[in-house]
Amino acid sequence: MLGYNVLITTSNAHDISELQSLVESNRVDGMLLTRALEDDRALQYLSQANFPTALTGTCRYDNIIQVDTDNEGAAEKMTTLLIGKGFRRFAFLVKDMSYNVDRKRHEGFCRALIKNGISEKDQLFYNGSIRMEFLDAIIENIISKKVECIICGDDEICTMVMSRLQAEGYRIPKDVAIASLYNSTNLDCYSPAVTAVSVAASQMGGTAVRQLIQRLRGENYEKKTMLDYDILFRKSTN
Repeated sequence: MLGYNVLITTSNAHDISELQSLVESNRVDGMLLTRALEDDRALQYLSQANFPTALTGTCRYDNIIQVDTDNEGAAEKMTTLLIGKGFRRFAFLVKDMSYNVDRKRHEGFCRALIKNGISEKDQLFYNGSIRMEFLDAIIENIISKKVECIICGDDEICTMVMSRLQAEGYRIPKDVAIASLYNSTNLDCYSPAVTAVSVAASQMGGTAVRQLIQRLRGENYEKKTMLDYDILFRKSTN
């Protein structure tokens, strides 16, 4: 609508040469990053260069536009509500704790346990090994340890776990309940419907780009924006 072209590219956490090339050859006017690492070389480079950059997430650099939701608070609230429903034994699955969003979700989960007097050491935690070839072993361990509820860090993990549970004949939520800390259309095809944290991802991206364009135009813009979330309780945790 505003006459900008969009170049979509992938990056490597340890190799930002392509990103540097885009900036130093003046091929792009601004940059939008969709996820931040704990020690993010791309964000560090872009901040030091003071290059117009927006992030869907949060970081420590004040000159990076940041649009996020309270992932830590959402994880804490979801876990607290699940505890209120009677769950005490959890398995918590995330893809990569080096990503800020996964780390924040884990911190919120642990904080809810502490506030409710539930021992963290009695819970199962999986990080980085959530791939299809390991799922059977993970699920077997979850069931053998009598986990009552699986909390998935995002919709991708949740779809894999739901698929394997149902393929193995487990009944959700009778045998084990399941919830996701991120909702998407990927979860719409499952029955029972999945309890999830709902965030307007398109609104997040749109807000980040609007603020970035306002910076490029020399207009006033918001450096940090926090968007609301909803927790959708559905039959997968009944």
